[in-house]
Amino acid sequence: MNIDRLSGPVLSLFRMVIGLLFLFHGLSSLFGVFGGARGTGEAVPLGTWPGWYAALIQAVCGALVLAGLFTRPAALLASGSMAYAYFVVHQPEGLLPLRNGGELSALFCWAFVLIAVLGPGTWAVDTLLGRRREPAVAAPAPSKRSVPA
Repeated sequence: MNIDRLSGPVLSLFRMVIGLLFLFHGLSSLFGVFGGARGTGEAVPLGTWPGWYAALIQAVCGALVLAGLFTRPAALLASGSMAYAYFVVHQPEGLLPLRNGGELSALFCWAFVLIAVLGPGTWAVDTLLGRRREPAVAAPAPSKRSVPA
């Protein structure tokens, strides 16, 4: 069995799971669903910095990454937001993620870097749109060889 043929679908599944988890994280903070912001059962107040904007980025980028649409820019923005969360929110509490509660931010940050670098995989809207834009490869025209008289 050629294991290399699984890389595209496995990358797609990885992207979808990460996108779905990020989407749920954003929706919980925006609307107070799935346990709410930080498990409080409540939404982050509209327009508060940085929580509400972070939740908006999480919801939008999570949905885009999940669908595989504008995957690389969405993953890059999501990664940056998680780096910001780690260094501004968690790192002042301690250097190591296990001490400062920043494991989730660090994992999301690096997962989105991986997606931004490797792309969406085979099962993505970006991949489907890319196939439609590629020009069809024409079959070579039959050669016209002259027949000696």
